[in-house]
Amino acid sequence: MVENQMAPQKTNPMNDEVSDELLRTQGVCKSFRSSQARISILKNLDLTLRQSETLAVVGASGIGKSTLLHILGTLDHPDQGSLYFKGQDVFKYSEEDLAHFRNKVMGFVFQFHHLLPEFSALENTQMPALIQGMEKSKAAQLATKILTRVGLEHRLHHKAVDLSGGEQQRVALARALVLTPPILFADEPTGNLDKSNSQHVHQLLLELNRELGMAMVVVTHNMELAAMMARQATLVDGKLEYLPKFNTK
Repeated sequence: MVENQMAPQKTNPMNDEVSDELLRTQGVCKSFRSSQARISILKNLDLTLRQSETLAVVGASGIGKSTLLHILGTLDHPDQGSLYFKGQDVFKYSEEDLAHFRNKVMGFVFQFHHLLPEFSALENTQMPALIQGMEKSKAAQLATKILTRVGLEHRLHHKAVDLSGGEQQRVALARALVLTPPILFADEPTGNLDKSNSQHVHQLLLELNRELGMAMVVVTHNMELAAMMARQATLVDGKLEYLPKFNTK
């Protein structure tokens, strides 16, 4: 089962670069077929993400940012290459084990929040815990705690459809983090928000990264958000290219 496969691997305690490695890709390739030809998006891509590390992937639309994020998040499979979590090749898991792994280890926030509109903020947020098989009372307790942390304690029982755009995205963030996963993936998490709400979500992401110790990979066109991450990278000819540290001030 996944629980056994996910056990931390023994590493040399003298080698910090190995001991804190969380996620690693090796030789990842991905292509798509158009009506006329096959287009290579990722080409022998290697990436290492360490515990609590933050990474922004920026660049023009169509270069493969979301494709990379989906593979890192096991939402899509590469044509070839491997994805390791603490030394285990996760694409060797069965589909059932991979789904359990994803639910336990990874949180996701997208540009479109994908909330169930007729469910309350509390019901939406506790969904990952219920999927895991947690008792409803415990799931509600965890959901209430994280919703309170993102400033929505007064909106617990409001339906998602009745929340503002900024509130909906904070519910989506709470849902992604209700099980305190070690990795958060965010694809244009503030793409549909105004500047004030965007800044609020940006600050929340940084605070929660520090408080929960989660690693974070953010795909974004927002240079203000990208500058807040410890590393910035783009995709050049299908491979990850790291950028000099920049800021927007």
